[in-house]
Amino acid sequence: MRTAGLPRSQIPLPVMADDISRRDLLIARWMTLVGDILPAMAKRCHWPISQDHCFMRVCLDTLFGAPWHAVVRRPAVRNLSDAQLGAAISIAEDLVRAPETLAALNRQSILWRRDATNLNRRLKHQPSKASAEAPEAWGQTRFRNLE
Repeated sequence: MRTAGLPRSQIPLPVMADDISRRDLLIARWMTLVGDILPAMAKRCHWPISQDHCFMRVCLDTLFGAPWHAVVRRPAVRNLSDAQLGAAISIAEDLVRAPETLAALNRQSILWRRDATNLNRRLKHQPSKASAEAPEAWGQTRFRNLE
């Protein structure tokens, strides 16, 4: 069978159905949605994003209500539970059914990431209470030992 030029979703798997786990089916559906279906729709719908990793970001950030990598280790597809992966698939399928929602979800994802970045910057530049008190405490201890 010729498979050149076919999208991944239309290429038959070279295994028997009994050999495919539920997890494999979830991963296959996820990859088909974010790797083939949504990028193809992006061209037709004139979406602000078109690459697979952008769709993964939007769906996963929406799932967690925050930047996904703050919640789950990378790579996400390996570290999501089946329930989380199923929920992410549902979000991607919702985008297929209601393409007009993509722009708002993308904007929200960017805002969550901007907020997380700003918070990290503030925390890095804010001296901790222990480090602010350390020189004074060190000096008191040092002089006490000399008495």
